[in-house]
Amino acid sequence: MATQQNDNSDPVSKQRLVRRHLLAGWIGLFAYLFLGIILETLHGIKADLYLGPHDTTRRLMWTLAHAHGTLFALVNIAFAVSLNFLPSSHGKVLRFSSKALLGGLVILPLGFFLGGFWLFGGDPGVGVFLIPVGALLMLVGVGGVVVVLWRNGDNDGNVDPDQAGNKSKHGMDRSDRSKSSRK
Repeated sequence: MATQQNDNSDPVSKQRLVRRHLLAGWIGLFAYLFLGIILETLHGIKADLYLGPHDTTRRLMWTLAHAHGTLFALVNIAFAVSLNFLPSSHGKVLRFSSKALLGGLVILPLGFFLGGFWLFGGDPGVGVFLIPVGALLMLVGVGGVVVVLWRNGDNDGNVDPDQAGNKSKHGMDRSDRSKSSRK
């Protein structure tokens, strides 16, 4: 009888997540930086659509879409890089965090953009109702990574790259050695 491998520790699955978040992060970074260039161009040519006296809400909403999108793209790239340092034993939490981070990357900036696209007087459009959903997704995604790190501690047996070079040839941690020499 064949045993089914637990997909939580599947390195191929983890590498798919890394690739997915690198791709989403870099595509998002490109798209939101491109949006920023468009906004700068609208500002530079003094487009009434963007700089008109009644369009301050639009300008604010679109600037927030650009800023949050760029930041969240970088968060997705950071998640991809971090995956190689997170234990595979928490695969379900990491996959859930992955979905939440990807959703937040799209939904929150889209809410800001749509909120500025259709204005009602000086108020943003109905797209703003996407903003709390996207914010909650990002919060849940980042929170999942924090939970995995918090639960794991140093129990995985992996060597922390920052601490690897911190051992002396006698096996004593250099920071411990400096403490003992001060006594």
